[in-house]
Amino acid sequence: MNDYLPINREDMEKRGWDQCDFVYVIGDAYVDHPSFGPAIISRVLESHGYRVGIIAQPDWKSEESIQILGTPRLGFLVCGGNMDTMVNHYSVAKKRRAVDAYSPGGEMGLRPDRATIVYCNLIRRVYRTTPIIIGGIEASLRRLAHYDYWSDKVRRSILLDSQADLISYGMGERSIVEIADALDSGLAVKDITYIDGTVYKTSDPESVYDALVLPDYTTICESKEAFAKSFYVQYCNTDPFSGKRLIEKYKEKQYVVQNPPAKPLSEEEMDAVYALPYMRNYHPSYEAKGGIPAIEELKFSLVSNRGCFGGCSFCALTFHQGRIVQTRSHESILAEAKLLIDDPNFKGYINDVGGPTANFRHPACEKQLSKGVCPNKQCLFPTPCRNLRVDHKDYLSLLRKLRELPKVKKVFIRSGIRFDYLVADKDDTFFRELCEHHVSGQLKVAPEHVADPVLQMMGKPENAVYEKFIEKYKRINKQLGKNQFVVPYLMSSHPGSTMKEAVRLAEYLRDIGYMPEQVQDFYPTPSTISTCMYYTGLDPRTMKPVYVPKSPHEKAMQRALIQYRNPKNYELVKEALQLAGRTDLIGFDKKCLIRPRQLKGEKDGLRNAPKASGRTFGVNSGKNHAEGSRAKNGKGKGTKRQSGRR
Repeated sequence: MNDYLPINREDMEKRGWDQCDFVYVIGDAYVDHPSFGPAIISRVLESHGYRVGIIAQPDWKSEESIQILGTPRLGFLVCGGNMDTMVNHYSVAKKRRAVDAYSPGGEMGLRPDRATIVYCNLIRRVYRTTPIIIGGIEASLRRLAHYDYWSDKVRRSILLDSQADLISYGMGERSIVEIADALDSGLAVKDITYIDGTVYKTSDPESVYDALVLPDYTTICESKEAFAKSFYVQYCNTDPFSGKRLIEKYKEKQYVVQNPPAKPLSEEEMDAVYALPYMRNYHPSYEAKGGIPAIEELKFSLVSNRGCFGGCSFCALTFHQGRIVQTRSHESILAEAKLLIDDPNFKGYINDVGGPTANFRHPACEKQLSKGVCPNKQCLFPTPCRNLRVDHKDYLSLLRKLRELPKVKKVFIRSGIRFDYLVADKDDTFFRELCEHHVSGQLKVAPEHVADPVLQMMGKPENAVYEKFIEKYKRINKQLGKNQFVVPYLMSSHPGSTMKEAVRLAEYLRDIGYMPEQVQDFYPTPSTISTCMYYTGLDPRTMKPVYVPKSPHEKAMQRALIQYRNPKNYELVKEALQLAGRTDLIGFDKKCLIRPRQLKGEKDGLRNAPKASGRTFGVNSGKNHAEGSRAKNGKGKGTKRQSGRR
């Protein structure tokens, strides 16, 4: 039956069901599209013969709201949504956001904070013994003790606070089917302790074999050094081939055990996942409220890969999708593209072909598929590994095939290009065709900063690599006769950024004639190296101290420097320059950031400065950046990964 999965008893009756095998409770609205994790998990279970019903955004104050589909035969599945609830609800300044792109009409407030915990506790009040399995990014990144930015403390594993029985972490297609089969065979949920990609509770540490023992919860709460060491052990065991089992003690007879990650999907398995009968839209019941905003960009986009070997410190991909890139075949992607073309709302534009990083179409090196990634080395940082396979031929071939499809006017790449990987490719064919066919006037890249000490902490290449990329981009566009721009994503207040580095970034923006309309402060989301640095003041990779801008006032000054032309920021910029010992940048010289205010009529210190309207500059005019800002949930970056950039 090709239809949405049941959301009420009437839907169950239409399918001839008297009971669901699993009831899936989710914090997002119900969108049956393969860019949404719950859609994939529910369709995968369906393909293995299991009956899955959906309860989307239940009233967490009402026990009746999670009883509408009755008692599931095997258990409840719970997911907070495509984003961590707290990130979805609050800005980095901890202010409540106005819009929830994953709710009907963008309405905020239809799910609780820490939705996974709240939903599970609601279920447990009604169903005392029914198994509960949690998954999604909220559960995945909080699977062991973690620093929580919003409460400013180390919280326990979400498995304990939620009262769930199991966590299916990472990309859960493998583990969820194994869990379902185990429950279906009659195995008690407490005995499901052997599945890769899961986390479970135990009262008997002697039953856990071949495990690395992490510092206990009390110790990491009392010692930031112990927290940093524990985090790095976890970070070095995120690989499905080399990762070890981890055990974390909370109190006597209370332990949380993390099994090694599940193995990556093969190309054939990825193809099978994306060939499932998704409805490819939000449930029709949301139409009256205007639909679900998050689907707009994703509906005509294609996922070609998952995983990322970029290794940015502020990105949680290592903990969630992993560093091994997995891809779909050309045939699978082209088949989905034809479904897009057949949609009556298709206007000829494929919005994106990519993933966490668009131009990664194979593992970084051949050994990763048999031996895993290097636990203590990165593929691109600080310089590309000598074993790195730099090759855009497969991605280029895919894009050419998509461009040739009938009714396709343009194929865009909007999910982000890893510019250092592009620069490392000695063959410019892809770079040229990227500029010629796949840029919508603006190419989004993420240098994040220009000061090398900060880039070092970010796990990003030195600024010289970005400058090399910009020069090549300008040259190729000039050869093509195109006036196209680069939109740089920049971040303030990342660990390692003193006022000196913040001023350096402001000088760079002055030199290229660009002022972002929006500035992104570093956001300490769970389970990233950067968040560990933010909390502990230590780089867990080296255990050396790291400067961390934490006070709201200092962070405001660093943000203001990026937008130094805005008259509202004058006093903050002035104070920042004084603190940095850079009062030479206050004056009338063209190199100065602001003017002194002592002259009559110059109330904002910026009488002759360019307007702060975000004017764009073409690469052929000698400038190389264009206006751009980060959307809270922009193309799927929000739906594919969660990082300190949010």
